[in-house]
Amino acid sequence: MSTEASNDTKPVTDGDDGSGVESEDNEQNDTQADETEVLSKRQRKRLLRLQQWEERRDLRKQQRKEKKQKRRLERQAQGDEETEWLMKKRRCKEATPSSLRLVVDCSFDSLMMLRAVKKLHNQIQRCYAENRRALHPVQFYLTSHGGQLKQNMDEKDKGWVNWKDIRIMPEHFQDVFDKKELVYLTSDSPIVLEELDENKAYVIGGLVDHNHHKGLTFKRAQELGIDHAQLPLGSFVKMNSRKVLTVNHVFEIILAYLEKRDWQEAFFTVLPQRKGAIPVGQEGSATKDEAEEQDSDSDSDSAEPIAKKKCFGARDQPESGEQGGQEAEHSQSGQPITEGTAA
Repeated sequence: MSTEASNDTKPVTDGDDGSGVESEDNEQNDTQADETEVLSKRQRKRLLRLQQWEERRDLRKQQRKEKKQKRRLERQAQGDEETEWLMKKRRCKEATPSSLRLVVDCSFDSLMMLRAVKKLHNQIQRCYAENRRALHPVQFYLTSHGGQLKQNMDEKDKGWVNWKDIRIMPEHFQDVFDKKELVYLTSDSPIVLEELDENKAYVIGGLVDHNHHKGLTFKRAQELGIDHAQLPLGSFVKMNSRKVLTVNHVFEIILAYLEKRDWQEAFFTVLPQRKGAIPVGQEGSATKDEAEEQDSDSDSDSAEPIAKKKCFGARDQPESGEQGGQEAEHSQSGQPITEGTAA
């Protein structure tokens, strides 16, 4: 009886095991089918592109090498450019760092619109690049770093966290340096800077305000009780346009002075040509040349200025309000205006 019972129960056990295996296989097939159904056509194309990208990695590497070799050959073919490139490379190797400290004060973040903050970011990038290839690079500090500026740098230039030879910190410069070492560069200061003291820390106001906050950096220096001065721009340069210096202009002028030890040469090395800068004492000759040029132009084509004069409508005329008043005021004072910086 026991043998029969065991024989009766055995097929049942085998049957149960077979159904379990079949159910597991069905579940796996269903899962694979579901996974296939989940991938859309766009996702499959994306996976295919990724696979092709990985397969072509070596090819891209080879193409980059070929482009680099081609650029090198082009530079060698142009002797002047090759010489200049070698000189720049040699200058980088021979660079002797200066102990002078240049600080960009970014504590005016709340006073600027986002557009102005983006301009400041671009100017800081220029300062960093120029300092990296300068013959006498300075000790570069960026203080009060935060707010809109940091957010914009995080979004547009994530590589700033890897910048070398620069100290970027959220602290105010007053908490970093001794008060006796600080000199705030501002065009409103009555003190004209004659020489650079490499034991000092010179502060440039990181403010792009287009004269909406005139005199703010000078007031800030007075409130903090620190020394202040302006660059000797008026002693060496006469400009036809407004004497606006950006953050990077001031930074580059100081780098040029450390290399050349001549203010006039430093100014004319950095200032853009569109400002019409000429050395002080040569205003008369420049005005005479411009007048002769205008006379020759009018003789050659006298109809052109008449047509322009007729087309100059009331809507196109400059307003005689705030902007004109600022131009007159600054031309009379003789002091350079800065776009949130020093001069």
